[in-house]
Amino acid sequence: MSKNILLLLLVLSIVSCASNKDIIVVGHRGAMGHALENTIESVKKAIQLNVDGIEIDVFKSKTGELVVYHDPFLSRLSNSNAFIEQISLDSIKKVELKGGLSIPTLNEVIDIIPEKIFLNIELKGINTASETNKVITEYLREFNLPPSKFIISSFRWDELIKFRDLNKDIPIAILVDSLYKIDSAIKLANEINAIALNPNNKFITKKIVNKIQSNNIKVFPYTINSPKNIKRMKLMGVDAIITDYPERINK
Repeated sequence: MSKNILLLLLVLSIVSCASNKDIIVVGHRGAMGHALENTIESVKKAIQLNVDGIEIDVFKSKTGELVVYHDPFLSRLSNSNAFIEQISLDSIKKVELKGGLSIPTLNEVIDIIPEKIFLNIELKGINTASETNKVITEYLREFNLPPSKFIISSFRWDELIKFRDLNKDIPIAILVDSLYKIDSAIKLANEINAIALNPNNKFITKKIVNKIQSNNIKVFPYTINSPKNIKRMKLMGVDAIITDYPERINK
């Protein structure tokens, strides 16, 4: 066998190993490619699709409870135009989402998450760090769960700093929406002992992935749905994929 053929086989073997690397599969807002995002139905679908983790978003209602929803205003998915942080939980529970669904509380979502699946809670609203810590600490204590049951993430880096001040054990992931924020995100990750950066997949490259991982930080990019993009992420060696279609990742 010629040296060129041996080299080709070696390259193909390396590529195959990279693309078949075990990757953590995280359902985005549940499994929003199949059911309305951030609803109990979407979370249950993600569970059925055997995800490793589920990502959801939380705001704090006017009365202080944490509710699972993505936008500050309710108009995109419901029959209401209200600002979610300015209405009570009782009013939020009366809001009808598309398909007749309802907005769950964080507690309602945690209650249906199996032990083997972790929950990535994105802090969307202001002043969510303290209440989120309170809720999950109660679950950890009551059910003797490990801190790795939860990951806290946010684009609001100030909320992540507040959360770390309150809780030294729960894993944190820093959301990054721009290439120009990578260095600052790595610096913050080291300061608050974050386990991962969650960057927008559109600007990451193999070089950026290597840079993040060389700082002992994992890479959990969002939101990867197409087969082509899934393959690209695998070849880059990312640690997790956040997706609307969890069933596509390990095909």
